[in-house]
Amino acid sequence: MAIDDEDTMIETASVYVEDIDSADDISQEHYGSIVSHVNSLFNKAKTYRFTEEQRWLKAYRNYRGLYGPDVQFTESEKSRVFIKITKTKTLAAYGQIVDVLFGNQNFPIVIDPTMLPEGVSEAVHFDPALPEEMRAGEAPSSPYGYAGDGKDLPAGATERTLMLAGLEKKLGGIEGLKEGFGTTASSVTFYPALVAAKKMQKKILDQLEECHASKHLRSTAFEMALFGTGALKGPFAVNKEYPDWDEGGNYSPLIKTVPQISHVSIWNFYPDPDATNMEEAEYVIERHKLSRSQLRALKKRPFFRHNVIDASIKMGESYVKQWWEDDLADYEQQHNIERFEVLEYWGVVDTEMLENEDIDIPDDLKDVDQVQVNAWIVNNNIIRLVLNPFKPVRIPYMAAPYELNPYSFFGVGIAENMDDTQTLMNGFMRMAVDNAVLSGNLLIEVDETNLVPGQDLSVYPGKVFRRQGGAPGQSIFGTSFPNVAGENIQLFDKARQLADESTGFPSFAHGQTGVTGVGRTASGISMLLGAAAGGIKNVIKNVDDYLLKPLGDGMFHFNMQFDYDDEIKGDLEVKARGTESLMANEVRSQRLMQFLSVTSNPSLAAFPKFSYIISEIARTMDLDPDKVVNTAEEAAIQAELLKKFQSTQPQQEQPPAGANPADTSGAGGGTIGTGTAPGPQEQGFTGNVQQPAEAGGAAPQGAGGQPPVA
Repeated sequence: MAIDDEDTMIETASVYVEDIDSADDISQEHYGSIVSHVNSLFNKAKTYRFTEEQRWLKAYRNYRGLYGPDVQFTESEKSRVFIKITKTKTLAAYGQIVDVLFGNQNFPIVIDPTMLPEGVSEAVHFDPALPEEMRAGEAPSSPYGYAGDGKDLPAGATERTLMLAGLEKKLGGIEGLKEGFGTTASSVTFYPALVAAKKMQKKILDQLEECHASKHLRSTAFEMALFGTGALKGPFAVNKEYPDWDEGGNYSPLIKTVPQISHVSIWNFYPDPDATNMEEAEYVIERHKLSRSQLRALKKRPFFRHNVIDASIKMGESYVKQWWEDDLADYEQQHNIERFEVLEYWGVVDTEMLENEDIDIPDDLKDVDQVQVNAWIVNNNIIRLVLNPFKPVRIPYMAAPYELNPYSFFGVGIAENMDDTQTLMNGFMRMAVDNAVLSGNLLIEVDETNLVPGQDLSVYPGKVFRRQGGAPGQSIFGTSFPNVAGENIQLFDKARQLADESTGFPSFAHGQTGVTGVGRTASGISMLLGAAAGGIKNVIKNVDDYLLKPLGDGMFHFNMQFDYDDEIKGDLEVKARGTESLMANEVRSQRLMQFLSVTSNPSLAAFPKFSYIISEIARTMDLDPDKVVNTAEEAAIQAELLKKFQSTQPQQEQPPAGANPADTSGAGGGTIGTGTAPGPQEQGFTGNVQQPAEAGGAAPQGAGGQPPVA
């Protein structure tokens, strides 16, 4: 992982190792037991990963279209063709994961209050229709009972703060505010827990957008599809510089602590081999390949030992290539890498080991058997050793499998699922090509006893062969080799169908033409695509459980620890909503509209939560609910304004009883269209004398269609 100069970590950790006075004092004896402990765990994880690395390397070769050293060709095989169906399937799976996760505008993480929020009221209300003296005389009901009932407030807390959390400033002065939902038509209800949850969600989504989380998540999704496992790291607190200039034109940037996440390549990720997921892992080691500049840049980050870094650089580059790196980088095996190998360790260390190294341990941790630490090692020197800064303590890595392997940490990817079928497709296609080349040329047989000796036997158009005088029979014979390429192509197509079955991605889902049968119609292909999407649901569920949910929890804890804000305090729950994106917005919108039409019945009007329904309808239309939907407070204000506006409008005069509203003459008599027959001299009576027609007009007609009588 490349480390930038701006990647400055701000951590509230107690430093175990202080910087030494002189670089000459650095030796293996300094904290040697900790270095040996980390190196032994690294070797253990590396040994366990060997079989996994073989699978990954084979998957990578199939993706790139490269034959491995285990593939042996016979002398008769001339073709070395490789049909990269694995690449097509992998990119299709990757694209579908990305489309599901980022099909909507927002990152697929939602913050909601828990079913029974603690420390903050789910809903509070007041009735503005009550007289002010009545509302002023009502004291807010206390959820804590009476003195001596055992329901005392926590130290430093107040009743109002626990009820309203972030809405204390807005609602604290309202008289008559009560716990629960409003029961009258004029009641105004507020949701403190929901408001805190949505503010936290908005804050997290903004932070994820600033740290380009979607880019890192896409890289993780690609390795999930190809290798079977993807890893993310973070969030870490970094200092971000926001450009700003004062009135005098001087550059005075704003420095703010923001979260940062990053993608970790599966090749540099060494988890606890005895764990099957990150919740069970006791440690994780990340392997870095750093240049001199990148290693020096670590001195700008807190708690790194500057003198030890300088001494390690003087010792020279120490990068040791792994056996798989030459195959990944596509360079000569004799190529030397002039880099430093740095191990970043996150995990437990026995307190006894730290005490033996004369490392100061905080008083509140001296009684525990082991502590969580973060250690950086280069050239067998510790350049950083601090307590795990996260509260609650956690290892800041997330790993999600594409297809869950319940007995292993690492999952199974697309390339491994279709490994055998890829081998079959390559073999059948090579046979078809070799046979087509062979059958496309004649096999020539020559009887030299009938020809003059010493002739050139090459064959070309217009070639003349000289025969022996009087020799009977044909001297040159042409034999055509049988063409069986069609049968090989049929076997290739069958192997491709098996690849569709083994991966769960049919070929028509990523662009195959000529679909027959049910797929010939629009509804048929829609049914097939819907059935094909069933396999990706399990993958997205794994992303939700192993990636998005831990990431959301980490962002939530980060904001509570490093960027505390009363307005986002509450009993909140992080939910990953990647699977919800599988349901098309049109389908969700139709269901919401149907529910809204059902609840339009006046007898059911008091039951649905219309604010939530309207917000969800806005989301299905890719609109921001915060911008197009009023909150409960704004809705109450707007309703009051509408009442005032309607009261100021002039009332339209009603026609007198019995009067014809269609009568525009003011006489009140019947007119055409009222159901009363017109009388003589009234408009519409056919016996009236008609006026002469205008020039060019039609001749006037009288009663019964006859010309008028003078």
